[in-house]
Amino acid sequence: MNLPFTLLIDPVPADSSRTNFEDTFHEMDSAAPALRVGELSTQRGDGIFETLSVVNGHPQEVEPHISRLVNSAQICELPVPNPAQWRAAIAHAVDRLPKDGELALKFVLSRGVESGPAPTAWLHATRAPDYRAVRDHGVRVITLDRGYPRGVAEVAPWLLMGAKTLSYAINMAALREAKRRGADDTIFVTHDGYVMEGPTSSVVIRSGGRYVTPAPSGAILHGTTQQSLFEYLEAAGEGVEYRDIPVDELRAADAAWLVSSVRLAVAVTELDGAPFPVDAERTSAFNAYLLGRTA
Repeated sequence: MNLPFTLLIDPVPADSSRTNFEDTFHEMDSAAPALRVGELSTQRGDGIFETLSVVNGHPQEVEPHISRLVNSAQICELPVPNPAQWRAAIAHAVDRLPKDGELALKFVLSRGVESGPAPTAWLHATRAPDYRAVRDHGVRVITLDRGYPRGVAEVAPWLLMGAKTLSYAINMAALREAKRRGADDTIFVTHDGYVMEGPTSSVVIRSGGRYVTPAPSGAILHGTTQQSLFEYLEAAGEGVEYRDIPVDELRAADAAWLVSSVRLAVAVTELDGAPFPVDAERTSAFNAYLLGRTA
């Protein structure tokens, strides 16, 4: 099967008892029209998504991604996805994708057309970008004030901050701002000085001999690759911790990484214009582990 690969999905209710979903999958020419003009995913960014990595034919972290899709749907008051259907859709796609190299498989659930009766769903697979250079050499990062204090998601849940929505305009604007400042990426911080996450990544630091990431909350996504990395570290006897990280602790850390599903683990080499310590050996080990997973 040539790439890109596109599969439209007719969503079934979460409580459906059916076990075969093949008649709900429709393979599409990726260059052909597929969405209607009134589609709310494009009109308003009113939908949710996940992107998982497929390495040499092995989809990574399928269950955590599906669980997060379900959680995002609940936050956004979308029809809850049927996990079995999405597992089947991923398996359907992977069975037809090349079995070599790194692929990015994105799946989307939208509220549908404004006047329509049902949500819209699809899956799209492409070759992943070549991230070998940043995995080897790291990224220069700036911190950007996200504009609100820690705890705002609990006070204002309608901001949907704990959902992985299609509304990525702010995230992309943050990356453009990083480029304007001569950097490659961004770490968002709260207005009162606590580390959050990157626009497309989780943040992991090494501080006091332990690996630390901001505690998942209504404002911070629980990163699937970060969770896998912590499992690896715990198995190796390393200490891991979820907690609030003040910006000053980030600046004093002896290493930091941005971690995501397709780019994997990249070391921070510069923070707000100042050189940052890098553990190249540990970064290489992280990526060897992440690339070597078979599930």
